[in-house]
Amino acid sequence: MGHGWEGVVLKMMRGKDFEFTVTGAEDVTDHFRRVHFTDGGMLALTGVHPTMWVRIWFDNGGKPHQRAYTLADANPAVGTFSLEFALHEGCASDWARTARPGDTIEATLQGTGFTAPDPLPPRLFAICDPASLPAINSLLDALPQVPATIWFETTHDSDKDLPLRLDPAHHDIRLIPRRDAGAHLVDEVKAALPGLLDDAAGAYVWIACDTTTTRALTTYLRKELGLAKDRVNALGYWRAT
Repeated sequence: MGHGWEGVVLKMMRGKDFEFTVTGAEDVTDHFRRVHFTDGGMLALTGVHPTMWVRIWFDNGGKPHQRAYTLADANPAVGTFSLEFALHEGCASDWARTARPGDTIEATLQGTGFTAPDPLPPRLFAICDPASLPAINSLLDALPQVPATIWFETTHDSDKDLPLRLDPAHHDIRLIPRRDAGAHLVDEVKAALPGLLDDAAGAYVWIACDTTTTRALTTYLRKELGLAKDRVNALGYWRAT
């Protein structure tokens, strides 16, 4: 499958193409599926870092369609990893539902990166949802010594059962049902966060929700709470329709 004009642009930006092979799959919940892969030599070439992601190419009615997914449990020594899919309507979810061992899919690695906050914050504040579950888990793994408060937006009842890698001694999880297209999550964060910030200059906030919610929270943190740009890591993981 060709990658169209997007593929040409990614090539110009030094994107590297790989082919992944499915080794298995499992339904984590009724709305969340994990697919296991061999990496086609990618990790030996690139290594791995927290929140590392790749662009996966899907067929969408004969046209190439790419979406970014975060690697879960990447193992460079053996060249394996998993991808996790929050299932909904669309060609990516359709592919994940039917993925079987031996299936292959094309991917492009371009744009991923991670810089740990320096200095480390006294507490990590994370605002996320099932689409960013692999990323927040990898972040918690990378900063085990940092306590964290996590707002986790849920859409389905089964989202409460998703495997967040929490340490009860260090992590405070707040499950927030999705309402009003994400506005309820924004309100909950605004109500709670100011009282938790002992030092705005040393705070670190990581946001990975839908694009509109992420933008609203980023604006609030920067303009109203005065957090510096390098103390807010924000990325819209999906667009609400």
